[in-house]
Amino acid sequence: MLDLSIIIVNYNECELLTNCLNSIKKETLGIHYEIIVVDNNTTNCDIEKVQKEFNDVRFILNKENVGFAKANNQGAKVAQGKYICLLNNDTLLIENTLEKLLSFSKELKGDFIIGCKLLNADLSFQESLFDFDNLLNSFGENFFLYKLFPKSKTFNRFHLNHKNISETIEVDCIKGAFLFLPKSTFEKYNGFDERFFFYAEETDFCFQVKKNGGKNYFYPDTSIIHYGGVATEKMLWFKYKNQSFAKIKFYQKNYFGCEKLFLILFHYLGLFLRVFVYLFFAIVTLEKSRVTKSYLYLKQLFIYPKNIFKT
Repeated sequence: MLDLSIIIVNYNECELLTNCLNSIKKETLGIHYEIIVVDNNTTNCDIEKVQKEFNDVRFILNKENVGFAKANNQGAKVAQGKYICLLNNDTLLIENTLEKLLSFSKELKGDFIIGCKLLNADLSFQESLFDFDNLLNSFGENFFLYKLFPKSKTFNRFHLNHKNISETIEVDCIKGAFLFLPKSTFEKYNGFDERFFFYAEETDFCFQVKKNGGKNYFYPDTSIIHYGGVATEKMLWFKYKNQSFAKIKFYQKNYFGCEKLFLILFHYLGLFLRVFVYLFFAIVTLEKSRVTKSYLYLKQLFIYPKNIFKT
């Protein structure tokens, strides 16, 4: 069995994917690994050219965009590694991150997920950790209290990103740009829930692992670059719509009773508030992009995903 299977989901990106693959080959030393690329029907560049350039990489070419969760599951099903690394195509390895995490993993028992430090293109720190939603931190996020109290665990579920973390700690959730875990753990929970098309699939998976006694770790002793949002910034409505769908579906699946109802209510009130906040700042700054965002938040108020998680 190989040490590691690296799974990369790709959609309409050839340059980023090429750079990512080159960085893996350059920086990953001392371990036996494979790379699996699952392409969700890329149409705006020549994915077959990339396939030919990296003839030692296994490519799965879908005939349609099946979503991020399902594509990762496809890769995991054919993976031969003891561990898997779910890696975004808009990332770059800048050191031997995978060997470090493989060594750390051998010290752990049971089910676990590991995330490392994410950096922006300018090497500044990128938010990658967050707590699961509860009534207080959801209220704080939707009504901008997390901006006023950035280090507050009560109102800001992203509070860990504002602390200087120098030792490995257990966390609730890790951003899905980079997830390192045993293949057995991924299989035990049947991979990502494919009812999440895009966004929140990693939140849900971290939630299931922790709920059932597993652990999610932040390992700060190694870093990768994550450009983040390069593709979705070209498709803002796709991004905003799927963020809302995913958020509500996560609540529908994992919360119950009054807590679920209030979380959904806070979410929608937050969307409503943002329509006017972005419009106000658009008028003040004369920035057209903020008018666009205000309009997209308004559109979200009129969509509600079918409760496909109801049994």
